[in-house]
Amino acid sequence: MNIEIKSGRVVDPVNGVDEVQSLYVSEGKIAAIGVPPEGFLANEVIDAAGCVVSPGFIDLCTYLREPGYEYKGTVASETFAAAKGGYTAVCCPPETLPVNDSEAVTNLILDLASRAGSAKVYPIGALTKGLKGQQLSEIYSLKQAGCVAVGNSGRPVANLSVLKRCCEYAKTHEMSVFVRPEDVSLASDGCVHEGAVATRLGLPGIPVLAETVAVSQLSLLAEETGAHIHMSQLTSEKSVELVAAAKARGIPVTADVSVQHLLLTDIAVSGFDSRLHCLPPFRSEADRLALIEGVNTGVIDAVCSQHQPHEAAAKQAPFAESEPGVSSIETALPLLLGLERKSVLSMDMLVRALSAGATRVLGVKGGSLSVGESADICIFDPLAQWVVSDESIKSLGKNTPWDGIELQGLVKATLVDGHTVYA
Repeated sequence: MNIEIKSGRVVDPVNGVDEVQSLYVSEGKIAAIGVPPEGFLANEVIDAAGCVVSPGFIDLCTYLREPGYEYKGTVASETFAAAKGGYTAVCCPPETLPVNDSEAVTNLILDLASRAGSAKVYPIGALTKGLKGQQLSEIYSLKQAGCVAVGNSGRPVANLSVLKRCCEYAKTHEMSVFVRPEDVSLASDGCVHEGAVATRLGLPGIPVLAETVAVSQLSLLAEETGAHIHMSQLTSEKSVELVAAAKARGIPVTADVSVQHLLLTDIAVSGFDSRLHCLPPFRSEADRLALIEGVNTGVIDAVCSQHQPHEAAAKQAPFAESEPGVSSIETALPLLLGLERKSVLSMDMLVRALSAGATRVLGVKGGSLSVGESADICIFDPLAQWVVSDESIKSLGKNTPWDGIELQGLVKATLVDGHTVYA
């Protein structure tokens, strides 16, 4: 199958491309940009005039829910939602039922993804058995089954000694360790940022210190063990500074931030809207601005959706008792485009943070439109408007705080290995 993607604004940060031209796909690979290969005859022509043609997005945190939580989402529903959002690949945390701490569960997830035929899936295996934080999981077996990393999925690890052994074992098999940095003893049962808003609302707070203490510990563990530690969903200015310092010392750490934390502060929860109950919590305006600066400088390697679909009942409890998380993979792009229109993020940096940044973290191919690479492509209209609703959201989880809001930026087509999986 030969495809010509015609007259789009091709944005490829890896190769320094940002120009209106055509892109050519042949046999699932990028064949050429600008000038068609000799003898190229297109079986299909996609008119991308007025649209951006970029590498497909890769998400570092998409809860697929299956197996075990099919009432929240399935591999088929959430990978299709991902494709609708412009994502050609997603990483799924191990928080399933049973927990993904075995080859059997990994194989099941990959089989379901293959049958769904939407976005590619990169499973993250459990760092400890059952995510209970006590015994190391069989990291080598998880790698052999297809896991790209191991992580704690936001669950606590018993102590630093266990975490150190996990890192040493992961390093032995060249597996990355994904950890959401948080000191459980400091976070306690908090549900919002510790500050004036939490005090006024009477909600238990989580101090910034709970994160920064953990970031410091993780940086030292990475330095001591040599393991690559990826810090998921940073929220604070101080954490960005600590990661920058660790990178400057050559410590093998990377970091990401969720889309929501680039947009919202703790002020957002003032109305007790449980759809805005997220962990880690939204912080101050100074923290939000520091996170954006971290993305712009490359200290923060990637922006993730932190997509967590829930059934309606999960969000109908009082704020502190509701389940945390936002259904966000379909709104990530238009929300970031809002920052681009405000000149807070450039288009180049936006695309890089959603694509090449994730490949650098994962150590996988992709994230560019280089000739010979798999044709994983997103075509989006940055000006097209659409209204967020139960009908327009394809995820089974409709738990989005942007329900009823008109957003600007719409994916027109998503191609995986040269095949259109969403249009």
